[in-house]
Amino acid sequence: MNARTRGDTEETRVLVVEDDRGIAESLVRGLRQAGYGVEGVRTGRAALSASTPDVVLLDLGLPDIDGVEVCRRLRARSDAAIIAVTARGEEADRVVALDEGADDYLVKPFGLAELLARIRAVLRRRRPAGPEILRHGPLALDLRTRQVSVDGRAVSLTPKEFVILECLAADPGRVVTRQQILERAWDAHWYGPTKVLDVHVAALRRKLGMPGLIETVYGQGFRLGAVQESQERP
Repeated sequence: MNARTRGDTEETRVLVVEDDRGIAESLVRGLRQAGYGVEGVRTGRAALSASTPDVVLLDLGLPDIDGVEVCRRLRARSDAAIIAVTARGEEADRVVALDEGADDYLVKPFGLAELLARIRAVLRRRRPAGPEILRHGPLALDLRTRQVSVDGRAVSLTPKEFVILECLAADPGRVVTRQQILERAWDAHWYGPTKVLDVHVAALRRKLGMPGLIETVYGQGFRLGAVQESQERP
């Protein structure tokens, strides 16, 4: 009964071009936790010689070749989505990068949740014909419209609740750790009480009205459980 009617994140390859080792490792780790296939390089030359990815996160301040030039060359040979990731926040820098083929622009520092949203957005623009609906039994999540339904009944969720449910519905049955969910729904640098997650999960369970759907795996996190026939057909 489980189906993912869009390209799985595991099939989406992301090339991280970042010369700062700490930032690069953080980006690679976060993207892998989100389910993407990731390759990291630290120079423009390495980026230009890497296999063609689906998405490029491109630092414009590279040590060997200016990032704008790398963007220009990548765009000339590939239709990969390019997100310029840099500390340069001036409008002129953004305009140049976009004119040379970048699809979007992120200014450091930024949160993982925003980055993942930007990746989803550029992929939607480049794959407009593909459906983006996650299904698990009677549960359906439309990733484009951010709408949720159970047996066709619309369920109104807050943005945080939607992201939490998306984390779980992306791979039903797999345990998603509390830290992974916090990083997706809040921020990679969340230092507040983790109890806030339990509050949102409790609200999700109540709104969905599917007992046993969201399972707590004690000491680990949460997962979507198997959907019983009685749940599918009340």
